[in-house]
Amino acid sequence: MYFCRGFRGGDSVPFFISMMKNMIRKEHIAELAEAFLKDSANYLIDVNVRSGNRISVYIENTEHVSIQDCIALSKHLESQLDREQQDFELEVSSPGIDSPFRDLRQYTKYAGKDIEITLLNGDKVLGTLVGADESGIEIIPAPSRSKKKAVKTSTDIEPNRFSFPEVKETRLVITF
Repeated sequence: MYFCRGFRGGDSVPFFISMMKNMIRKEHIAELAEAFLKDSANYLIDVNVRSGNRISVYIENTEHVSIQDCIALSKHLESQLDREQQDFELEVSSPGIDSPFRDLRQYTKYAGKDIEITLLNGDKVLGTLVGADESGIEIIPAPSRSKKKAVKTSTDIEPNRFSFPEVKETRLVITF
């Protein structure tokens, strides 16, 4: 931990406290972004604010996020922040195809696609996303690759349901 002394030789103050005064709040950026996106097909996925006010904003929509979508939101956010008071670095993008799902609408977008679920207990489940609602997700598990068992076809396999509290992370399976 770093400390800095006042100009009058007073008590030491942790350096991170003085840095926090100039830190842009994640919640403030999220509010600005959501207000801008509310009447568009785009929606906010996540906001990260790292040291030095390096801000990353991730947006998504049901089709695809265009560069124009990112530019428009970036310009809006920059117009709402005052560089005279707080210097910042801003990046607006889609989360990327390899990023974990963070919103129910992403599950809807990728219905019918292969996903990998990591459960809280560490188990990983591969399968085809059937659907999702506020309580959880439903997948058709990938066929077993075991040589000892007969491989089942997808019509023989019952869908599995996982509640969101038991899911640590969900990602799209990328195949080439």
